[in-house]
Amino acid sequence: MTPRDLVLTQQGIRFGGRLYPCTIGRGGVSRRKREGDGATPSGVHRIVGMLYRPDRMPRPTDWALPIRPGDLWSDDVSDPDYNLMVRAPHGFSHERLRRADPLYDLVILTDWNWPYAVKGRGSAIFLHQWRRPGYPTEGCIAFRRDHLLQIAKAIRFSSRVIVRA
Repeated sequence: MTPRDLVLTQQGIRFGGRLYPCTIGRGGVSRRKREGDGATPSGVHRIVGMLYRPDRMPRPTDWALPIRPGDLWSDDVSDPDYNLMVRAPHGFSHERLRRADPLYDLVILTDWNWPYAVKGRGSAIFLHQWRRPGYPTEGCIAFRRDHLLQIAKAIRFSSRVIVRA
């Protein structure tokens, strides 16, 4: 572990000498993550990217990329582009990255089942904004908006998310 790592605890994510409240997947933490199980996968996950809504916030870091209209994330195991960012129109099941709500205004990408996805092992695990305190995700890790922004400004590509089962 390094000071740049984000470590999930029972109380939240420990990072940079602080504890940030967070929510995890409705399925809890799992060693056997599967598509649609709602679980947050255990393991050590590298930070591999950051996306943000330029119409809703300034660029949080120099390596963050804008979410454009039509940006999607494939979550369909039958899609050749499963667990990759794709563009609309897209004929397979997907999540819209440019949402009406603020959940994906800022998205930190992990390397869960990426870049070479194993079909059915579960699509992307993001760090993103929560709906409200205590409301579970579909497997991602979610934070209060201001906390997510603080984390985004402080992480590096060498940062990892450590989730213990």
